[in-house]
Amino acid sequence: MQFAGDLIPATLLKRYKRFLADVRLADGSIVTVHVANPGAMIGLQTPGARVLLSRSPNAKRKLPLSWELVEADFGTGSEFVGINTGHPNTIVAEALAARAIPELAAYSTICREVKYGKASRVDFLLEADGLPPCYLEVKNVHLMRQPGLAEFPDSVTARGARHLDELSAMVAAGARAVMLFLIQIGSADRFALARDIDPVYGLAFDRARAAGVEALAYTCLVRRDGIVLSRAVPIAEPPPGGGT
Repeated sequence: MQFAGDLIPATLLKRYKRFLADVRLADGSIVTVHVANPGAMIGLQTPGARVLLSRSPNAKRKLPLSWELVEADFGTGSEFVGINTGHPNTIVAEALAARAIPELAAYSTICREVKYGKASRVDFLLEADGLPPCYLEVKNVHLMRQPGLAEFPDSVTARGARHLDELSAMVAAGARAVMLFLIQIGSADRFALARDIDPVYGLAFDRARAAGVEALAYTCLVRRDGIVLSRAVPIAEPPPGGGT
């Protein structure tokens, strides 16, 4: 996924009301920008952080600038992290089309936002002759509290737990179901659930895995000109008896 134009550097002043942030541009002016991220953004919203913004081509938009990247140091040096939760599906769609996800490369038909379950839409429905349909759900990951360890979620997500239960139902009906955690942090080398942040999601994940739902975690290469799928990383399963 390539950004439409050059990103605009700025300094973060504060994030508030979840979807708004005030930043200082290079010329000293202070503007309010859109934050396409409903999560807590733990460790990524520190005042003074260097951020990069995109400009919408829609001249009628009330907030023409959107926060895309933030520079962070997780203990291994500074890097850019993608915080826009609107991008993961685009990144995954490009990777699927290029057959860059080996576990899913056998599927030839890719449909997006397909209704399933009681009242949900799955991010992707993958199909191919001779294979069961594959329901693919994508979750954005940008939490890192230990060097190299990406985690999800960064806030309580009842919706995410419901998605896991609905994927389990698809497996019970004879389909394949996959949860893909897309990590917008290039330095991540492993993934785990943030069970201390949302224990209910952790239990839903365990139920889904026991029901046959597959789980994948992939990092991204995050650059100033775009974000692309990078490599698979291992998922840490819970130890016997639970815990993190």
